[in-house]
Amino acid sequence: MLLVCEAGRAQKAPTPEPVRIDVNLQQELGPMKPIWAWFGYDEPNYTYMKDGRKLLTELSQLSPVPVYVRAHNLLTSGDGTAAMKWGSTNVYTEDAQGRPHYSWAIVDSIFDTYIKRGMKPLAQLGFMPEAMSTHPEPYRHYWQPGQPYQNIVTGWAYPPKDYQKWGELAYQWVRHCVQRYGQKEVESWYWEVWNEPDGFYWKGTQADFFKLYDYAADGVKRALPTARIGGPNVTGGAQKYLDAFLKHCLEETNYATGKVGSPLDAILFHAKGAPKLVNGMVVMDVRQQLRNIDGHLKIVAKYPQLKNLPIILGESDPEGCAACGMQTNPENAYRNGTMYSSYTAASLAREYALMDAYQANLIGATNWSFEFENQPWFAGYRDLATNGVDKPVLNVFRMLGMMKGQRVAVQSPRMYPLQTVLDSSVRARPDIGALAAKEQRTATVLVWNYHDANQAGPTEPVQVRLQDVPASAVTVTHYRIDNERSNSYEAWKKMGSPAQPTAAQITALEKAGQLQMLGKPAKFHVKNGTLALDLGLPRQGVSLLKVDW
Repeated sequence: MLLVCEAGRAQKAPTPEPVRIDVNLQQELGPMKPIWAWFGYDEPNYTYMKDGRKLLTELSQLSPVPVYVRAHNLLTSGDGTAAMKWGSTNVYTEDAQGRPHYSWAIVDSIFDTYIKRGMKPLAQLGFMPEAMSTHPEPYRHYWQPGQPYQNIVTGWAYPPKDYQKWGELAYQWVRHCVQRYGQKEVESWYWEVWNEPDGFYWKGTQADFFKLYDYAADGVKRALPTARIGGPNVTGGAQKYLDAFLKHCLEETNYATGKVGSPLDAILFHAKGAPKLVNGMVVMDVRQQLRNIDGHLKIVAKYPQLKNLPIILGESDPEGCAACGMQTNPENAYRNGTMYSSYTAASLAREYALMDAYQANLIGATNWSFEFENQPWFAGYRDLATNGVDKPVLNVFRMLGMMKGQRVAVQSPRMYPLQTVLDSSVRARPDIGALAAKEQRTATVLVWNYHDANQAGPTEPVQVRLQDVPASAVTVTHYRIDNERSNSYEAWKKMGSPAQPTAAQITALEKAGQLQMLGKPAKFHVKNGTLALDLGLPRQGVSLLKVDW
């Protein structure tokens, strides 16, 4: 229950002492940039399937700005059959004489689904079409969870036989998109070349990738000089690779043009945590994800000429394999419940802090979670919904969608300092902290009770004090994610974990998956510009306090 007390009113001190979170509405930190409004997934053909369309609609509706969507396999050869860590569009084939043939039907259906919902592609130039690959066989993989991850690496991961044909493919695709969607629309997108060239996804050398990038960027810019393109989307620990890529784009000879430098309109890299199973309990490692970001930002900061360039976390997640469920990877059991929610809130707040520390132009932190069609209910994949039912983590993004305006300063004695998290993660007391924003007539405060260890803990008394509220009366609305609210997983378990829920059960699960209020909105008086909000926040719970005046 949320209790709102007028400043100065006598009240009995709770036991134990509440965690006091001070929100200073006058101390602005910068815009509440919606860096969270970016999502991605491996399987592009899920985009236009039933549950994919439903989830994309929900994502578009919860965000105050257009959502950017990143997908792999947009240039992969095949018939469009959807499968885990696989997808295809068959955009490029060749006739017997080696002449290119372009077919845009499937990739158009993917982008049409985004554009219809006001979303924007982070359009990935990848992977290698079968007819262009230096090692085309075997091409289609049939990986399943539990199999070695490297089994996904087949003919799509190799360099092109002809880099000029590769550059022409980029030119033809962008040109087609301009014709289909209009120049102004395509100018609002971002284009990127490949994915994790330092890892499994690229079977060429570093020089081969730079050549791949140069020819792709040249093709994109020939089709639309104002198009925005970037890279290299390296893995979390690939700071040296990022450094070499930036140096190439700034100082080295362009493989395609022969001139110095290569187009670079955005810098992209990945950041991943590393959960482990310790004595049967999931223990997260938010430190590793944040260290990945910190390390890459250090590299970017070496180049003053890149200071204002947009930075996008192409993937930013608690670990690395969305399609690895908890049956084969028990350390991923955090995904269905509220731990994924509290982790997302706590880690995102530190991404803003890192942005501030480096004065970086971070514009996107892509959550690599979508949905998997026709899979068992709550199978533990890293997804936002299961069989069309929203999971608790999606409600964190609904909360974030209500946070607009300017970020403001927050202080909490139980919120780990950024450097402490970078040094040792969240291993002692729970991290009880907040992220706050204000508009002219609204303030929002996101509060979490997070711990790396997925174990039960006491509900903590928390007092959120908003200072300098510019009104004498406010309306407070309290949204909550916990075991009782905004939680379809707990509702499903209470049903007996049915493998095939009835229509009535599905309706109930859909309702349970929506963001829910704790109590009802209520009006309160403010004295001397201060408003105190008392709440009890369970372990791994998340609250959003919305204050309107």
